[in-house]
Amino acid sequence: MTTYLAAEANPTRNTGAIRLYDEAAFAGMRRACQLTARCLDELAAIVEPGLPTEAIDRFVYDFAIANDAVPATLNYRGYTKSVCTSINHVVCHGIPNDKPLKEGDIVNIDVTFIVDGWHGDSSRMYPVGRIKRAAERLCDVTYRSLLLGIEQVRPGGHIGDIGEAIQTFAEAERCSVVRDFCGHGVGRLFHDAPNVLHYGRRGEGPEMRPGMIFTIEPMINIGRAHVKILSDGWTAVTRDRSLSAQYEHTVGVTETGCEVFTLSPGGLDTPGLAVDGSAGSAD
Repeated sequence: MTTYLAAEANPTRNTGAIRLYDEAAFAGMRRACQLTARCLDELAAIVEPGLPTEAIDRFVYDFAIANDAVPATLNYRGYTKSVCTSINHVVCHGIPNDKPLKEGDIVNIDVTFIVDGWHGDSSRMYPVGRIKRAAERLCDVTYRSLLLGIEQVRPGGHIGDIGEAIQTFAEAERCSVVRDFCGHGVGRLFHDAPNVLHYGRRGEGPEMRPGMIFTIEPMINIGRAHVKILSDGWTAVTRDRSLSAQYEHTVGVTETGCEVFTLSPGGLDTPGLAVDGSAGSAD
């Protein structure tokens, strides 16, 4: 049975109950999420062949400090970087290092900033120079999957509605949905209830109610869905080494539908990519 509670009742611990936030909390989330979105916008100008992902990490850290924010991943459960950079067959949690990006790579950059105690969480795909059509198509399918998931967010709907929309579309495009990772509640806590699966059945899972805040972040593979974790304990890769892509937004359930907190202020939600953003079939 799903339990809901006013967010102020227990702000510092994940109890499994779903928090319902008020308008003041929504305002705090807007500030945190828009700072994250601004950082992701500015990264579009520096991602290029030859750039080490360590330089991306430094950029994100410096951006946070300059704007009175804290990178949420820094020292989170032993993670030592300010950002995750996941390249090509890396599904998520790629650790920045001194290896340079190469022409034709695709890289997911996942940023979470803490601003006045609120967590703004978002990620985007970036092409490195000129990329192959298969990679661009995967990014297209993944972004459209995210948008279709967001379209399901409304009071009275269920978390399973989001998963079904994403799974149905992605699998119809001959791609697979990663099941090992999911979206999550977010707010004062980095990771909170509910889990937001990117597969499932309509009408299943917790009911969405006004005040809920969570991420939707589908990870879509061009090959099989199977994932393994490398020896560093963080980096998740596709077992068949096929390309993987991910986009992520933080959303809130309103009285009438959905607010997307992490939209790009510069219109760069798919930087450098010819992504349709409609619900039609990808070529």
